[in-house]
Amino acid sequence: MIAPREAFTRRQPRFLIGQVIRHARYGYRGVIVAFDEKCRASEQWYEQNQTQPERNQPWYHVLVDGVAYSTYAAETSLTEDDSGECIIHPWTELYFSGFDAGRYIRNLTPWPYSAP
Repeated sequence: MIAPREAFTRRQPRFLIGQVIRHARYGYRGVIVAFDEKCRASEQWYEQNQTQPERNQPWYHVLVDGVAYSTYAAETSLTEDDSGECIIHPWTELYFSGFDAGRYIRNLTPWPYSAP
């Protein structure tokens, strides 16, 4: 059960699983494969990150376009990508069953990481 105070501090994620996004600072495109309600990365990872966005916001696991890795990004670091174009990533077929109307359709394969 959610405590009353916690219920007021929760917020809905701005981006949806399967949505194609762009990183506001670094410009890369990617697709959201999973998200956490707040940053679940270790303090060591967070401190070594090039930026330190607020931890208490949604953080997204993103398959990065054109490379074979994923990243973990804060909601405030991302913007919508309205190009309607798919991304190129070797894991898209593992986690998504298709691409329709500019968005990926998530399948039931669980995302294996809880944090980077």
